[in-house]
Amino acid sequence: MNNYDYKYSKMVLKDHEFSVPLDYSKKQSKKITIFVREIFREEYLPKNLPYLIFFQGGPGYESPRPITFSGWINKASKDYKILLLDQRGTGLSTPVSFDNLLHSDDQEIADYLMLFRADNIVKDAEFIRKRLIGNNKWSILGQSFGGFCAVHYLSFYPESLEKVFITGGLPPLDAHCDDIYRSTYKRVIFKNKVFFNTFPKAQTNARSIANHLLKNKVYLPNGDLLTVKRFQQLGLSLGFSDGMATLNYLFENAFINKKLSYVFLKNFMSHQTFDTNPIFTILHEACYAQNFSTNWSAMRVLDEFSEFNPDEGNQLLFTGEMLYPWMLDIYKNLKPFKGAANILANKDDWPILYNKNILKLNKVPVFAAVYENDMYVDRNYSLKTAGNIGNIKIWETNKYEHNGLRSDGEYILNKLFNM
Repeated sequence: MNNYDYKYSKMVLKDHEFSVPLDYSKKQSKKITIFVREIFREEYLPKNLPYLIFFQGGPGYESPRPITFSGWINKASKDYKILLLDQRGTGLSTPVSFDNLLHSDDQEIADYLMLFRADNIVKDAEFIRKRLIGNNKWSILGQSFGGFCAVHYLSFYPESLEKVFITGGLPPLDAHCDDIYRSTYKRVIFKNKVFFNTFPKAQTNARSIANHLLKNKVYLPNGDLLTVKRFQQLGLSLGFSDGMATLNYLFENAFINKKLSYVFLKNFMSHQTFDTNPIFTILHEACYAQNFSTNWSAMRVLDEFSEFNPDEGNQLLFTGEMLYPWMLDIYKNLKPFKGAANILANKDDWPILYNKNILKLNKVPVFAAVYENDMYVDRNYSLKTAGNIGNIKIWETNKYEHNGLRSDGEYILNKLFNM
């Protein structure tokens, strides 16, 4: 029997499933499934290369599905066997869906979801490492939130790591999320200015759509009400290299006979994945929480930025990666999580995610790309964190947006590998 499942586009792929504890603190914990896809080059089939495990951004998003043998996967596979981890609750790893929690009350759902942060994602990785290679070390690549996972890994299991590569994902070690959002809202305002300067008609078109939504009830093809606030959430795309152009073209043909067209409404839905990946909405703020409650931080801090007021007559600005409690009222697939999300927003005893003392003494080689114009992971916090991690090398660049690993991954990994 071959030790792989299939070959495709010069890749050899093997799918793994691991049964792991939901709660590692309980000996008799319920089990969940963690899925990992292993990739290596077809011409390297006999080679015994070391492992590189990939932590995806998010939180709450599955690992990429390799469609073509290109980008960072092509580059990394020359030195490693790659493991694409579906973090718990995503993809094929016992996905979080209300269908799986039908008979649970709000507190039970909250108790379940509080186990889906970086700390338990890393515990899953350690469980898998021991099953695959025993006490041997592996290397990790963390993109965005995956970098948060990587720094947690460095804090608690450095003896398991050979090298660490991070792209756009050095987390604030002890900042309150209120301060983080104050910083990122300013960055989002800047990105809006760049957007409207680059595409002169975008503001007029966006304002027309917003005015229509203020005066009319418009429903998306799935029955959700499209509000102005939900429309403003398209700004999540402004921090990607292709996001501004995509939004510009989405807006320019929104109307047919003075109504928002079906084509626009369907394409609009394709730009938002809050309802298909509920962990992102429910736990995004919690990924910063350490012994404090977030209390819907982004919503509270938004009150300090009148620039985002969508009323008619104002310039329309789009919000960014921020999540709001009203989403659990208007996104049909998020409504069942409303009670649990509010419980988690008020939780004030979240465990510590990073150990500064361990990080300061770190001996594991760390190579991190910091994007100067990153809209999601603040550059200044990233550099401050880098100053608290031993044996780290930083490559700071203004050439890429947050999605650099996706847009030009071969170049970026080549740069980090050669550092």
